[in-house]
Amino acid sequence: MAQGSAGNVIAALVSFFIPGLGQLTQGRVLAALGYFTLSAVLWFFLLGWIGHILATIDAAVWKPKS
Repeated sequence: MAQGSAGNVIAALVSFFIPGLGQLTQGRVLAALGYFTLSAVLWFFLLGWIGHILATIDAAVWKPKS
């Protein structure tokens, strides 16, 4: 899957709503857990939206190692 592919767009969209879900759809379990946990912690300080944005960007620009 190349950057900008439909898979990355879908992953970015779902990561926007549930941080880490996009990474999970890309098969990156540790990254998914990390973004989900980061966002959960940040929501205690009312900054959870930062986790949503970071997860979205990461899912959108990720390229598998070839």
